[in-house]
Amino acid sequence: MTKTQGRPRGFDRDAALERAMIEFWSRGYEATSIATLTSAMGINPPSLYAAFGDKRKLFHEAVERYAGTHGMVTVRALAEEPVARDAMARLLREAARVYSDPSHPPGCLVITAAVNVTSEEVKAELREGRAASKRAFEQKIQADVDAGRLPPDTDAHALATYYAAVVQGMSTQSCDGATREELEQVADLAMRAWPA
Repeated sequence: MTKTQGRPRGFDRDAALERAMIEFWSRGYEATSIATLTSAMGINPPSLYAAFGDKRKLFHEAVERYAGTHGMVTVRALAEEPVARDAMARLLREAARVYSDPSHPPGCLVITAAVNVTSEEVKAELREGRAASKRAFEQKIQADVDAGRLPPDTDAHALATYYAAVVQGMSTQSCDGATREELEQVADLAMRAWPA
C-alpha cells in the first residue's frame, strides 16, 4: 500500500481557470491583480501559485483556454468553409455574435488584454496570436488566388491585413457597447471590399 503524496487539491482547477480567463478578459493583463484573481477563483494565493505557477503562467493558460473555446470561431470558419470569401464572411458574423454575447466580457481576449500591457513577454504572446490569425487568413485567400477563385493580382497579404484590422476594430467597438446588429453591419460592409 502506497501513501498518498501531498494534500489533495481543494478546488476545481478547470473552473478556477475559467474564472481567471474571465477576469483577464474583462480587465486586461496588467489591471488583473493576484488579489482579484484569487477572489474570483475562490482560492488563496498559495493555491494559485501551486496550481498555476504565477500570474504570467496563469495568463498563458487562460489565453490557451480562450483560444480553444470562444476563439475557435476563426479556426472553424477557415477549416469548414471551402472558399475564402465564405470563410471570412462567416468569421465576421460569428465574431459579431461572440464579441457582443452578454454572457461574458465583450470583444476578444487576445485583443483586449493587450491594452496598456508593459510586459514584453505578454505583448509578444498576444501579438503572435493575432499574427497567427492573420497568416491563416492570408493562406486561405492565397489558396483561392492559386485556384483561380480570386483575381490573379489579388494581394493576399494586404487583404488578410485588412480583415484582421476589421476583426480588431469589431472587438474594440463591442467593448464600447456596439450591439450584435451594429457589428453585423460592419461585417456586411467589410465583405463589400472582397475582390470581384
